[in-house]
Amino acid sequence: MAGSVSRPAAATPDDVMRARAETAMSLPAPLVALWSVRDGLHPESGVAVYSAGDIGERNATYEVARYAPGFLLVGDDSGGRGFLVRADDPDSAVFSSGLGDLEPADFDVVSADFASWIESLGPAPSC
Repeated sequence: MAGSVSRPAAATPDDVMRARAETAMSLPAPLVALWSVRDGLHPESGVAVYSAGDIGERNATYEVARYAPGFLLVGDDSGGRGFLVRADDPDSAVFSSGLGDLEPADFDVVSADFASWIESLGPAPSC
């Protein structure tokens, strides 16, 4: 299919405030920093990093607060695996888990920090 992929605009301060309210927790500074440049990310690797508008719904759908208190689901691989960070730790590692088993003891560390994880995902489709 011909055409270009448009780059998502940055999240607005209202979007971020709404995401904070919907998740009922502090949002990690590295995630908010990403949103200040680009609201969500869909790199060629197929991993989705949620936008400010989606993060509340995704965390509610998977009942993250119930099964993994203190964690925030920030993305998924479109194949049943989610990516989480500790909400209260701006230097949190990024963890992965099957979305049907959000038991923190079973989480795997996939990156030492959010910025490194974002970089490891590869480039986003260009415009």
